[in-house]
Amino acid sequence: MYIPKFFQVNDFKEIEQFIQSNSFGMIVTEDQGKPLATHLPLTFQKNGDDYYISGHIAKGNPQWKTLNGNGNVLIIYQGAHAYVSSSWYEKENVPTWNYQAVHLYGEATVLNEQETIDGLKTLLTKYEQNRENPVLWDNLAENTQMQAKAIVGFKVKIKKIEAAYKMSQNRNEQDYNNIIKNLEDEHNSSSKAVADVMKEIYPYL
Repeated sequence: MYIPKFFQVNDFKEIEQFIQSNSFGMIVTEDQGKPLATHLPLTFQKNGDDYYISGHIAKGNPQWKTLNGNGNVLIIYQGAHAYVSSSWYEKENVPTWNYQAVHLYGEATVLNEQETIDGLKTLLTKYEQNRENPVLWDNLAENTQMQAKAIVGFKVKIKKIEAAYKMSQNRNEQDYNNIIKNLEDEHNSSSKAVADVMKEIYPYL
């Protein structure tokens, strides 16, 4: 991913928090030169000194056949993003788009049935444990649990991380503050989310 120096994120804890907060990602592989991509809920875990992304994919999705032993898997996460009008600048310039993105590169392994079930347990615990009536794996009927046979679990050992927060850090302070104000005035959730990120990473303190 091309990342100008203004927008590079190198703080691993920040990247980890971003992944945990934006855990619906995209896994990208290729099959005989044809790119394949699937949008999936993913989990981020540490095992010893290594970090892994885990998930599952439908057996009916042929992409799973490209995973095992594939050392060129790309996982993409996207965060807040919004259009930035050039009318918000002090001096004329081009409009742009602010965004957050993380790319992870690694090697995939297909999981066995028990490992896949363990991954489902982890996923359900993450999203259900704080609900009033949590639906956890052990509470599911046997017929429901049997549906796990229709999926393939996988994990990706992370070898490389690239992260970009393109949030107008290359603008002067007056422009930066004006962009925040105008994003907040847009009255849509995407623009408000970008304004919030810009305030969090404020580069002029």
